Amino acid sequence: MPLSLHAAFVPGALQMLGTTHHLIDRAEEWCSEQGCNPEQVIYARIHDDMLPFAYQVKSVAVHTAGAIEAVGAGLFSPHLQEPPYDFAGLRTRLDDAIATLEGVSEADLETKIGAPMRFQMRDFTMDFTVEDFLLSFSQPNFYFHAATAYDILRMKGVSVGKRDFMGKLRIKRD
Repeated sequence: MPLSLHAAFVPGALQMLGTTHHLIDRAEEWCSEQGCNPEQVIYARIHDDMLPFAYQVKSVAVHTAGAIEAVGAGLFSPHLQEPPYDFAGLRTRLDDAIATLEGVSEADLETKIGAPMRFQMRDFTMDFTVEDFLLSFSQPNFYFHAATAYDILRMKGVSVGKRDFMGKLRIKRD
């Protein structure tokens, strides 16, 4: 049986959205335990030329639900709005993304296979098919941003490990 586009994209996106949600919970717990201001995590960066934790979380939502929403229009142009700079706002962004992905049916996504899809940021464009956009552009992006959010927490000293990053696995159930 061939793998559907839905099966190749949506479950992994939901897994990383759940992981990122969990990372926010761990960050908030850590801030409470350490008695530190949440902004010490929310604005944290691995390097000066990288974007902060809040941006990494926002980007997980953008490259999952935002990508799926863009498929309908055939155009993905990432919004450059500032992310929420509090844990509650970041959770809401992820919750909205989860709801969007849970509302995508396999049949609906399969009808988009082969359709043209364009990435556009200012004057820069890249043309894809929908499936190539989701699997070769959006998917690596949401994994990158989830991993970077995880790495920022590790850098700050938050006790998270590989199991925290892996999230909810899709294991065989009898």
